[in-house]
Amino acid sequence: MNSLSAIGLIAIGSLGASSFYVPFRKVKKWSWESYWISQGVAAWLIAPWIFALLSLPRGTLFDIIGAAPASAKWLAILFGALWGVGGLTFGLSIRYLGVAMGQSIALGFCAAFGTLIPPLVAGDSLFGSTEGILMVTGVAVCVAGIAVIGYAGALKNRNMSEEERKAAVKEFALKKGLLIAIMAGIMSAAFSYGFEVGQPIEKLAVKYGVNPLFQSNVTLIFILIGGFITNFGYCAYLNVKNKTYKDYFSVSGIVFLNNLFFTFLAGLLWFLQFHFYGMGKSQLPAGIAVFAWSILMALNIAFSNIWGIILKEWKGAGRKTMIVLVIGIVILILSTFVINLG
Repeated sequence: MNSLSAIGLIAIGSLGASSFYVPFRKVKKWSWESYWISQGVAAWLIAPWIFALLSLPRGTLFDIIGAAPASAKWLAILFGALWGVGGLTFGLSIRYLGVAMGQSIALGFCAAFGTLIPPLVAGDSLFGSTEGILMVTGVAVCVAGIAVIGYAGALKNRNMSEEERKAAVKEFALKKGLLIAIMAGIMSAAFSYGFEVGQPIEKLAVKYGVNPLFQSNVTLIFILIGGFITNFGYCAYLNVKNKTYKDYFSVSGIVFLNNLFFTFLAGLLWFLQFHFYGMGKSQLPAGIAVFAWSILMALNIAFSNIWGIILKEWKGAGRKTMIVLVIGIVILILSTFVINLG
């Protein structure tokens, strides 16, 4: 399979990731913490096991899990838990900034740190090679793109009335949203390193005859267990604090089934991001595979902003604001191309 086809697989996952928040608009009478953990059950507990069972040779999943080094499994869970903080705040960044702006800023930071963390932990000198210098340059360009998009958000906040802001994004809050999006991007990058520490599991999967396209699926189980623990803990806390635990019992019949369907659909779309990411990464040449993470994030940014336009989140923001926004998006995407020159 050539690199173009591999990137196509990553793009399919990216389309799912940038679309996962849209089904939440169909959820009725549930608070954010209630529908967030409901999609989490589907995305982080159910989907990983189903996809692993379906993609691995029959009877090998539990053999691989049993034979995998305990250190690799626990480290994958640990970095999954760290990512869980990012995933949690990622949802909040979209809640306060909207699909387009929230994902652009959070994913910009995620692309930068997710690309830099593995070589830094491995002890590589980022300034000792052309590849390392290009990585650092790409991160600098990425931060510049984030700053431009943040400025676009400030212009939007200034130019739109309170009613217009609420119509586009119900809980729009620029300062709070920016801080949360930055934290989301930094912490979400831990997912990238979760794949790195899970390499022994992937190598073992290949020995058991697993198709290289699906060799990451076992590692995903452990990363997402960690992510679920973090998210479940926080959402349970909010359920108790806000007394929204009643959400699960306050609706019944069609409304309950409706909520379950759309939150599970959101979870499935989210999970497809990393299922297809693993498939695409496994097919990229060795010299390019290290940049699969930045490719995924760049595509996520592009697709999320298409959704932002479709959902009219920037309607009424003004021509100048839209020009600044587009410039910021272009800079962000160019930052990944700078990194990929390595």
